[in-house]
Amino acid sequence: MSMDFTDKGINTKVTHAGENPDTIHGSVGVPIYQTSTFKFQDADHGARLFGGEEKGYIYTRIGNPTTNTFEEAVALLEHGYGGIATASGMAAVASVYMTYLGNGIHMVGTDAVYGSSRMIIENDFSRFGVESTFVDTADLEKVRQAMQPNTKLLYIETPANPTIKLTDISACAEIAHSHGALLVVDNTFMSPILQNPLELGADVVLHSITKYINGHTDVVGGVIITKTAEEFDKIKSMVNGLGGIMDPHQSWLVLRGMRTLSLRVQRGEENARTLAAYLETHPKIEWVRYPGLASHPQHELATRQMKGFGSMISFEVKGGIANGKTVLNNLKIPQLAVSLGGYESLIQHPASMTHANIPEADRKAAGITDGLIRFAVGTEDVEDLQADLAQALALI
Repeated sequence: MSMDFTDKGINTKVTHAGENPDTIHGSVGVPIYQTSTFKFQDADHGARLFGGEEKGYIYTRIGNPTTNTFEEAVALLEHGYGGIATASGMAAVASVYMTYLGNGIHMVGTDAVYGSSRMIIENDFSRFGVESTFVDTADLEKVRQAMQPNTKLLYIETPANPTIKLTDISACAEIAHSHGALLVVDNTFMSPILQNPLELGADVVLHSITKYINGHTDVVGGVIITKTAEEFDKIKSMVNGLGGIMDPHQSWLVLRGMRTLSLRVQRGEENARTLAAYLETHPKIEWVRYPGLASHPQHELATRQMKGFGSMISFEVKGGIANGKTVLNNLKIPQLAVSLGGYESLIQHPASMTHANIPEADRKAAGITDGLIRFAVGTEDVEDLQADLAQALALI
């Protein structure tokens, strides 16, 4: 008999969430149902499944037991109705856009959102008549001013990538709903361990599970979680139709990675707190942005809507990009690579990498300066990471 983990603690949920579909052999680990299609008991059984009269599996693009286990687990962690796994984080973003946007429909988004999340709206969806306004959603007045009669979607990322600015989720939910729009939150930077947007009024939350949820830098994937059955059905239908689904082996890897999510997030945050404080007092650092620092402009908001401050730090080295490159090129432990949320530390330069496709004027308006360095802190010994930063900074 399966157990209901709804009222259990977060560590217990991470360890056990998701219905194990193996009722035949009693496997403790979730099996990989590596199949494209499923056999019907008879013609009437197949008809009932296709007609929605009975639950079951038809075809892996529509549903798979391994994938559904992961979807159920993440939905539980995010306090949502249901989860929808996708082939990548951008497949999750694009599926949400495809569900709610169309000719003559307007959306408002965070200006410093993940580069591709903005780029496909301005470069691609615009070709089909979608209108958009990207603003600093940390400024609620700018959000209110950006809303229009045809605004159907308010899309925010908090903390923003890579500026680490925060957006008030509850306030944005009120603004969106008062205009008849939905609030969608990209919660990738925080993971379900440290922030639950659906609990704060959001209608849909999504993650690039490539990052914290998987946590091992070996799988690309995404997941969408809805608050209601109505929104679940809309997005699920779109994902099934587009075909950007997560495959069973991918689902199994992600589910395995997720079991250590709380341990990795907690360790990464401990390290980030120490390193942010160190960088803030270093004479060769211009500025540091980390929600756990009292100097962060929205530190108070961070303490209200987040259960921790995460492990993402942005900073700038004095002397401009040349000195910044010296630091990046001489670090031994953090690897110079895009992405984040793995067990290992990664560091990168957004203006020339993840956000290079955003026009320079828009980048700078969003606070993505040429000298900004994004540091995704991993689970290594913090003493080793700090010593590595010290030796690299000593070279400038």
